[in-house]
Amino acid sequence: MANATYEVKASDAAGEASVAKVDMKFEIVIIPVSDVERAKEFYGRLGWRLDADFDNGKDFRVVQFTPPGSGCSVIFGKNITAAAPGSAQGLYLIVADIEAARNNLLRRGVKVGEVFHGGDNVYAGPDEPYLFGRIRVKGADPEHRSYRSFASFSDPDGNGWLFQEITSRLPGRIDSTATTFASVNDLASAFRRAEAAHGEHEKRTGQRDANWPDWYAAYMVAEQSGKELPQ
Repeated sequence: MANATYEVKASDAAGEASVAKVDMKFEIVIIPVSDVERAKEFYGRLGWRLDADFDNGKDFRVVQFTPPGSGCSVIFGKNITAAAPGSAQGLYLIVADIEAARNNLLRRGVKVGEVFHGGDNVYAGPDEPYLFGRIRVKGADPEHRSYRSFASFSDPDGNGWLFQEITSRLPGRIDSTATTFASVNDLASAFRRAEAAHGEHEKRTGQRDANWPDWYAAYMVAEQSGKELPQ
């Protein structure tokens, strides 16, 4: 049935809503590389956790690394993908503080591009494409909006990675009943943002807030879940 198209009817959607959801956890990304040992050295230098290195000694090898705080791992090796080395692009690493993440890799001897943001409502341009088109403007987003600041780097084969700074999630993106932080740095950054916002809160009220711990907690939970921030 060539060139067939399908539509979801209202009755189908209603039936789908009555079916219990099944968890489908995205956990593995295959990275095509030409030199397994070189790739292993590179990803280890990033500070990522080495989970496995299975080698049958002949024609099969699997190496797995997991970035700090990530629920998803990367795998590369021998005879595990037909993709050309370096062809994996647009691999996003979500961070709470993009400058801290970039500086961390620079200290490890990894070349990372300058932080950049997109051109407002301009998407076509000469730059390498990413989530917001082909315009890369130097520097972090001027308004420090969540989702808007990036920095890129590549592994020795040219597989392309990007840091994306996310400090506040859009509604519906995470479980609003659970608040978690992937690292000490993420938690510390959240405290600093809450401290700055609370300072503005006290300026508006004109008095010291003795219940600042409750205010901090409410701010940090709301920021992560995408809810309205306390004022």
